[in-house]
Amino acid sequence: MKRLLLMFALVVCLQSFGQNTYVASAEILRARQEFQNMKYGMFIHWGASSVLGDGEWVMNNRNIKVVDYKRLINFFNPVHFDAKKWVSLAKAAGMKYITFVSRHHDSFSNWDTKQSDWKITNTPYEKDVLKMLSDECHLQGIKLGLYYSTLDWFRDDYPWETGRTGKGTGRTGKSNYESYLNFMKAQLTELLTNYGPIATIWFDGHWDQTNPEGHGDRTSRIDWKYDEIYSLIHSLQPSCMIGNNHHLTPLPGEDFQMFERDLPGENKSGLSFQKASESLPLETCETINGSWGFNITDHKYKSAKQIIHYLVNAAGRNANLLLNIGPMPDGTVQPEFVDTLLEAGKWLQQYGETIYGTRGDLMPPQNWGVATARGDRIYLHVLKAPESGILQLAGFDYKLKKIQDFSTKQRLKYKQDKKSLAIHLGTPVNDTDYIIELVKK
Repeated sequence: MKRLLLMFALVVCLQSFGQNTYVASAEILRARQEFQNMKYGMFIHWGASSVLGDGEWVMNNRNIKVVDYKRLINFFNPVHFDAKKWVSLAKAAGMKYITFVSRHHDSFSNWDTKQSDWKITNTPYEKDVLKMLSDECHLQGIKLGLYYSTLDWFRDDYPWETGRTGKGTGRTGKSNYESYLNFMKAQLTELLTNYGPIATIWFDGHWDQTNPEGHGDRTSRIDWKYDEIYSLIHSLQPSCMIGNNHHLTPLPGEDFQMFERDLPGENKSGLSFQKASESLPLETCETINGSWGFNITDHKYKSAKQIIHYLVNAAGRNANLLLNIGPMPDGTVQPEFVDTLLEAGKWLQQYGETIYGTRGDLMPPQNWGVATARGDRIYLHVLKAPESGILQLAGFDYKLKKIQDFSTKQRLKYKQDKKSLAIHLGTPVNDTDYIIELVKK
């Protein structure tokens, strides 16, 4: 009997060891490098919920019953959806990839899935928008990633009894996670088989089965079987990176870490108690106004300057910025979004080399701004110039060939010793981001 118990314990330990050991493949390592080089992407929240014009959480926030919510399938008719316009906008904005919501918490699928009737091809529109978006991304050289919700407010088989949200949607049947897991696996197989190369799978919803962020115990109330899900993804597309917006330290099998409405190291949203990974690529997601999905009364539009500062601050912390838009239910992107994105895109046309392909974390963020670097160049992004007109860098020990204003290439006076570097600032060309270029010997 003791031998049987010992053998059982050994099997359990070996299984646990296997699940907690993840060695990234050569394809994933290359994908991580490319991901870090891209720096800037477009997040798109859009679907049946857009019809109600009250954000993507409307089903939960207004306790809309499934029997009523499913009527949206008769009203969602995005006749002005134009994949070419969406992708061209992202490209003109200086973005290098798109992360599109394939299925949000309301379970509506934005592709012609065979696993559910609750999908866009059963609306009056009838077309597979993901297929059109995928084709256009590949045509224009924009990487495509897919957001996929592990949480579901619509289906009975999701473990809604132990979840924190979706309590008012009228479900009474007993959940069955094995059934729900098989549903997710089948959908992910479709997404990773029928739509060409997918750069990332962006999971969201884990937090529904945990205590709130900041609680001492964030253990999940269900076993999500991530080892099975992640293995499936990597087997279908070996270079597809996996991220999970669980607001925790990355789990085995994950390839990048995201921060929701926070820069790494900050916790202004109350969601980011986790420490930034030192080994995985980082991404911060933020939305261009106050909502993720279309909200007809949301006028909290960010300016181009705010977006540029967010992008620069992310790059200085060695992170990407995934900036969200919520198109209108007819498929049109609001002109307020378009104008701002294009203005920020013009800035990137001129200053993009100080962002794309760079690495951050050369120094902690300063009161004046951050630094990025590539090759023999260091770029100091002065977002708030010191009143003294002198930039002081403590502990700066790089040997320098020259220091110049990035825009004008005018040489700047500086004094360096073993302990510090003092740069006499010139007159900035604009007040958005005064970039100082340091050339190393």
